[in-house]
This record gives sequence, structure tokens and C-alpha cells, in this order.
Amino acid sequence: MGHRPSSLDGFRTERAPEPRLAVVGNPENRRVALFEDAVRAAGLPAPRVVPWADVLSGGGADFTAEEIVRLDSPGENPEVDRLLRGAADPTRVEGSGRWYTRFTTAVRSLRGGVRLDDPDELAVLFDKRLCHAVLDAAGVPVPASPTSGPQGAPVRGWDDVRAAMREHRMARLFVKPAHGSSASGVLAVESGGGGRIRATTSVELAADGGLYNSLRVRRYEREQDIAAIVDALAPDGLHLERWLPKASQDGRAADLRVVVVAGRATHAVVRTSRSPMTNLHLGGRRGDLDAVRANVEAAGARWTDLLGVCEQAAACFPRTLCVGVDLLPAVGWRRAAVGEVNAFGDLLPRLTGLPGSGAEGLDTHAAQVAAVLGDLARYRTGTPHA
Repeated sequence: MGHRPSSLDGFRTERAPEPRLAVVGNPENRRVALFEDAVRAAGLPAPRVVPWADVLSGGGADFTAEEIVRLDSPGENPEVDRLLRGAADPTRVEGSGRWYTRFTTAVRSLRGGVRLDDPDELAVLFDKRLCHAVLDAAGVPVPASPTSGPQGAPVRGWDDVRAAMREHRMARLFVKPAHGSSASGVLAVESGGGGRIRATTSVELAADGGLYNSLRVRRYEREQDIAAIVDALAPDGLHLERWLPKASQDGRAADLRVVVVAGRATHAVVRTSRSPMTNLHLGGRRGDLDAVRANVEAAGARWTDLLGVCEQAAACFPRTLCVGVDLLPAVGWRRAAVGEVNAFGDLLPRLTGLPGSGAEGLDTHAAQVAAVLGDLARYRTGTPHA
């Protein structure tokens, strides 16, 4: 693959020698392959790949002072999942608390090099309660939450969820594993008259009480089933958020995944779904980004302001090169809130940069490589994004 020109190319003149890049990831995973392709396309040697399995089983890894180190997702590898969660079956939902403890420990076991992902910030990004509090304190619009921050209300089981719904008048809310990802274990809960309750989720509740990830979104309407799921997830930590009504496109609920690289919103995709979860692997579909922009501007709002909300969220994590922000546009398209900030939210293959972003013609991985090359002086001092 040949080099694709970038608006950042000019920064590369007279900056020899070129940096040495390394990535911690699962070597067989497409995420690593996409990053390798981007590095080679920039005319650099292939990055050194350090497997997560080796880091977890070998007590860490060492990097030279000149290596610029990217961390990639440890997901989609059964052995790595076993080392992190301690579960023999990777489809099980439980164990995210153990995953978090072991993952953050593994990140801190990496020695040397210059990091594109800050260990302290990763620890916040992978705890929804802490992340929500950081965003809220910075003035980023987020759904209301009684569990936000270290002083948030604990959720020890379904009884605590029911109590929070009453106390905070949340007839509709999301119950999220504090350390979950990809909608694993998430329940969209809504209550009605006469004590009726319903939860929409991808969790499959087995006859023995075990919880399994499923590609089929289902509804539970027996409170005892919903309680069983929440009670099983509670020991791993739970986060509660008010369920905000979202804008729609073609009759389907819509939100956006916006990738922010080095402080700039560079890529965006619309996700639509007939269920509360818009994740593409759960039946969500990509929507029409041009139509979203037109709707925003027709409502009297500015598209750049919505992107600015994502950049404001990313600015809360200044020592992390790239994050994926889940933006929840309100009904009417005039406002939006941030639902999640994802450390590994850049998996949008073949999607090129937004007009005016500085990443036109570049995919998410190429944009990150360009950002590193455009700011080598700072990386060489070991203080990226400070």
C-alpha cells in the first residue's frame, strides 16, 4: 500500500531518524493488522508487536526509550480473556471486575517507551462510574447518574436499582457493568403502571443462572429474571444512567461514534437500531451521516458544536492519543450528550476522515500515525498531549 498524502505531512521534514513504533495487542487480530498497515503506509518499518498473552503471563514487557507504544484492545482472544477474567467460556458475561483489575495491572507492568495511552487515564476510561464523574466535572453533557464518581451510590443488586429508580424518578434507565464493553451485560430497563417492568438486553439467562453474551437482543418482562441478571452482575460493579430519548433516522434510534485523535474529531459514523443498543454486532446499522448533519443544521444547531462536545470529552484525557466517543443526539437534533468514551473505539475499517478534520483520506489508524509523526518533538520528550 502506497503512502497517502496528509495535511500533516509537512511536519515530517528534517525529523530524522523516524520513530520506532510498537503495539501491545493480539497479533492475530484485525486491529493490529490495521495499525501495521497504517505504519507501513506512512513509510515506517512495521511496528514491533508485543502480545497481550505474553504481557499477562510474563509479568509485563520492556520497551526502549525511543519506542512509541500504542496499546490495543485485548479482546477477541480466548486465552487472553481467560487470563484476564478467569473464565473458561469467553461467552460468559460475568468477571468484568476481575478483568479490570488484571488489565490495569498489566498496563502498569509495561516498562519504558513513550505511551500513546496513559495508564491512569485508561483506569478511568474503563470504569464508567469514574469516567462519568470526570466528564460531568468538566461540563460535558452526560445522562444523570446516581452512581457517578467514587462517592456514588453502590449497586449491590436489583433492590438498589429499584430504589434508585424511585428516589431519582428514573422510570427508564440503563444498567451497565462498570467495566463492560461492546454492550456486554447492559440492560435498558423501563417501568410502567401496575408495577410492570421490562429489560432489553443481549444477555442470555441460562437455566442454571449463568449469563451469556448473545448476538440476539431480547426482552425480559418477569421481574425475577431481571433481578437474577442484575444480582449476578452486581459483584463486578454496576453503573446506572438515565435513559435519554434519542433522535431517530428512518424510524430507528440513532447515535454516533466519533473518533477523536490528538484532540480533533476526525471520523464519525451513525449507528441506528430498533432496539436501545445501536452496536453494529447486535443488529445496528450504519446510518446516513450527511442526513444527520443536515438535520442538525435544519434544527438551528451547528454540526461543529456536536463535534465540539466530543472534543470536549476527549480533552478530559489529554495523555491518550485516541478515543471513541459515543454521542447521543437528543430528539430534535439540537443537543447531544456523551454516553461513553472508549479507549479502543477506533475500529471503523475503511472509514476516512471528516472534511476539515485534517484526516481527509486517512482511516482512523492512519490518522493516529500521522498525528504521532506531526508531533515528534513532543513525543521525543516523553510528554505527549501534556
